[in-house]
Amino acid sequence: MPLPDAGRPAGEILADLEERAAGDVDWRSGRAFSLAYDAGDEVYDLAKEASARFLSTNALNPRAFPSLARMQSEVVEMVAALLHGGPDASGFMTTGGTESILMAVKAARTRAKERGNTQPEMVLPASAHAAFTKGSEYFGVKIVRVPVRDDFKADVDAMAAAITDRTALIVCSAPQYPQGVIDPVGDVAALAAERDINCHVDACMGGITVPFLAQLGYPIPPFDFAVDGVTSMSVDLHKYGYAPKGASVILHRNKDLRRHQTFVTDDWLGGFYASSGVLGTKGGGPIAAAWAVMQLLGADGYQRLTRQARLALEELVVGLRSIEGVRILGEPETTLVAFTFDDADAFAVGNALWSRGWYADQQGPPPSLHCTVNAVHGPHIAGFLAAIEESLDDVRAAAAASAEAAPYASLE
Repeated sequence: MPLPDAGRPAGEILADLEERAAGDVDWRSGRAFSLAYDAGDEVYDLAKEASARFLSTNALNPRAFPSLARMQSEVVEMVAALLHGGPDASGFMTTGGTESILMAVKAARTRAKERGNTQPEMVLPASAHAAFTKGSEYFGVKIVRVPVRDDFKADVDAMAAAITDRTALIVCSAPQYPQGVIDPVGDVAALAAERDINCHVDACMGGITVPFLAQLGYPIPPFDFAVDGVTSMSVDLHKYGYAPKGASVILHRNKDLRRHQTFVTDDWLGGFYASSGVLGTKGGGPIAAAWAVMQLLGADGYQRLTRQARLALEELVVGLRSIEGVRILGEPETTLVAFTFDDADAFAVGNALWSRGWYADQQGPPPSLHCTVNAVHGPHIAGFLAAIEESLDDVRAAAAASAEAAPYASLE
C-alpha cells in the first residue's frame, strides 16, 4: 500500500478502521478468553481519556515531563505495596510482561558479570514464559530448562541439581501461564538465597489477582517479596490491572539490585543518555492510563473484580468437568485454566470454537486449550460451555484429522 498522494478525510479513515476490525474477536462481549481484559465501561472510558491526554508525551526525560515521572513512581509504589516490597523496593514501568522479563534477565546478567561470571546461565522450569528464552537470545544468558512435576509446578529438586557456579538467575511463576498453577516460590527462592544469586518471580498474570485472592481467603502460599531470596518480580497492569496495553512493572527488592537493569552512556556526541528498559522513547499514555485506572478502582475495586474473575473460573471448571472426555491440566489456583480432550483433537475443537465466535488459546505440549478468565466472563460462561460441547460434538462426528495449533503469539 503506497502513501496516499493526498490526505484522506478523517471520517473516511475511521470508517475504514471499523471495517478492518469487523473480523476481530469481540472481546468486550466476553467471547475472548485471551489477550484482552475488560472491567467495564467506566474503567475503559477513563483509561481512554487519560491515555489521550498524555498521547504524545515521552517518559524518556522526566525533567521535561515530571508528571510522568511522578505517576510512574506512584504506580510502582502501589504495586510494591501489594507485594510486600517494603520501603526499599523500587522499579520502573515497562511496555509489557516481555520487557519486564527481559529486564530481569539483563539485571541478572549484569550482576553476574560484576562478580566475574562471564558465562551466566539461568535455571527455569519448562513452564516459564517464552520471554525468558527471548532474554537468553538478547542478553547472552544460557537457558537451562528443567522438567516440571506431574502437577505442572516447578520441580525444586531438579532445579537445584541444574544450578552451577555459572547460574546467575533462577525463575519461578505465580502463576505460570500454561496451566495456571503457582510454583513453590519459597523453596525456589531459598535456592537463590543460599547462593546469593537472583531469583525472579514472574507474576505478570498474578501480581494483581493473587494478593486479592489471598485477601478473599483463598489458600495462597507466600509468593512475593515476603519470601526471602526473591530479588525481582514482574507484574502486568494491562492484564488483571485492567489498564490499556503497554503497561507493566518490573520490581526489584532494592535500588542496588535495580541499578543492574538500567543503561547509561555518554559515548556519543549527544551527551548523557539513560534508559530504564529496552525502549528509549516511552509513551506517556499507558503510564497515565494505568495510574488513572488504579486510582479509580482502588483496593476494593480490584478485590471485587478478582472475586468476579475467580467465581467465573470456578463455574467454568465445574462445567468442564461435567463434559465427558474433558480433562483439566493441573489444579487451577488463580484465574487461568488449561484443558484437553481424551477423544478429540484439542486444536480442532479450538478452531470450531473460533468459527462460533469464541477465542481460546491453543497451546502445547500437551495439545490443549487455555482460558484466561477475567471479570467480564461471568455472564458468558454458560454460553461458552455450550459452545465447547457443540464444537466437541462436531469434531467427534467428523472424526477430524489433527489440526495445526493457532499460536499464542506470531509474527503475522
